[in-house]
Amino acid sequence: MPKRILAGVVTSNQNAQTVTVSVERRYKHPLLQKTIRKSKKYRAHDEQNAFNVGDKVRIQECAPKSKTKRWEVIAS
Repeated sequence: MPKRILAGVVTSNQNAQTVTVSVERRYKHPLLQKTIRKSKKYRAHDEQNAFNVGDKVRIQECAPKSKTKRWEVIAS
C-alpha cells in the first residue's frame, strides 16, 4: 500500500528532531455548496532540525517513531 504524502506549513519546531505541521484541506459543503477549510496538525520527524516555523514542507507516513510521531518530513 502506498504511503500518504501531505503538504503543510511548519507551526512549531520547539522539540528536538520534531516539527508540528499544520495541513489544511478544502472541500465543498454537500448541501450549502460553500467552501470549507479544515486544518489538522501532525507531528513529523525532522532528523537534522532543518525546518523553521513558516516553512512549507511535505510529510510522508512512516512507522511509529514515538508515541505521537507517525510522519517524517521528506522535502520543503
